[in-house]
Amino acid sequence: MNFSDSVITCLKNYATFSGCASRSEFWWFQLFCLLLLAALSQFLEPLYVIGQLLLFLPNLAAACRRLHDSGRSGWWLLLYLLPVIGWIVLLIFLIQGTRPEGNKFG
Repeated sequence: MNFSDSVITCLKNYATFSGCASRSEFWWFQLFCLLLLAALSQFLEPLYVIGQLLLFLPNLAAACRRLHDSGRSGWWLLLYLLPVIGWIVLLIFLIQGTRPEGNKFG
C-alpha cells in the first residue's frame, strides 16, 4: 500500500476498530500524522491542538487494526498507559509482521 492509499483508507475507517491494517498502511498513516502535526505546529498552537484532536480517533483505530493483523487484541493499546516499558512493548507489537497462519480478527 502506498502513502496516499493508506492515508485515505485510515481516514475512511476513522472509527473502525474491526478488521486488520497492514504494516505499510499503519506506518504510512503515522508518517502522515507526524508531517501534518509538524506543519500545524509551525503556524498556531490552536491549529496543532485541533489537529491532534482530529487525528486521535483515526490513530487509535489504525493501531487497533494493526494489532489485529499481528494476531493480538486491540486491548493491548492500554499499554500506552504504562510509561516507557509499555510503550516499548507496544512498539514491538506494532512493528511485527502479519501472522502467516491468520488470526481470529479477520
